[in-house]
Amino acid sequence: EPAAMDQLRFSWKVAGLIPDADLNRREKSDSPVRLVLTFDGDRSRLSARDAMLSELARAVTGEEMPYATLMYVWSNDLVPGTVVANRRTDRIRKLVIESGPAGLNQWQEYQRDIRADFEKVFGELPGTLMSVGIMTDTDNTGGQARAWYGPVTLAPNTQTQTLALPLPK
Repeated sequence: EPAAMDQLRFSWKVAGLIPDADLNRREKSDSPVRLVLTFDGDRSRLSARDAMLSELARAVTGEEMPYATLMYVWSNDLVPGTVVANRRTDRIRKLVIESGPAGLNQWQEYQRDIRADFEKVFGELPGTLMSVGIMTDTDNTGGQARAWYGPVTLAPNTQTQTLALPLPK
């Protein structure tokens, strides 16, 4: 629940950037690492376009489209802190937290305030956190990527809950 959300801790290691990837261009929007958070929310606030997309998703898959999706990403060149809205729906937004080649081939560790990040990218408080996922993708560029993910840990208030496996050696 939103009141229980506090800190998100995670780590990743990226072997290399994806040549030609550009998060601002739909046809090149790939990233070597993404941590994906999906949220529930007040669907009456969806735009007409997003409400139609949500209905289409439910008709095709039998599942509700998340109210909002926040992705933490590594960009080839966008400045950390940059927010990139999805071209198809404004309910998916990427927050750049790493950029360029400087940290490649090294474990990068992060601690994020989920509520503050959600409010920054969507301009509203988050609903219930529904899922956490990881994603390495090169479908748009046709390139290749290699990355490792460490533990993903939520630290709501005073307790910690681990959601992933320990770091690979």
